[in-house]
Amino acid sequence: MFWTPELASYLEDAPFPATKEELLDYANRTGCPQQVIDNLMEIEDEEMVFEGIEDLWPEYEELSSEDYFYNDDEEEQYT
Repeated sequence: MFWTPELASYLEDAPFPATKEELLDYANRTGCPQQVIDNLMEIEDEEMVFEGIEDLWPEYEELSSEDYFYNDDEEEQYT
């Protein structure tokens, strides 16, 4: 399973708490990238209920989106 802040952000609005199947359904309905779906498919425990993205990727909580996403405003400041 390979998560990045960008991939994990696709699940921020998922209907947590949710099972693997509910997350897969959400990912498919909302057009998540294939890597997100592949990551969810790798979850072995079909019955586990996830309370948030942090249950899937614990490091997500520690990361700041500003550190990992390109910000157009920053570029404008330097031009």
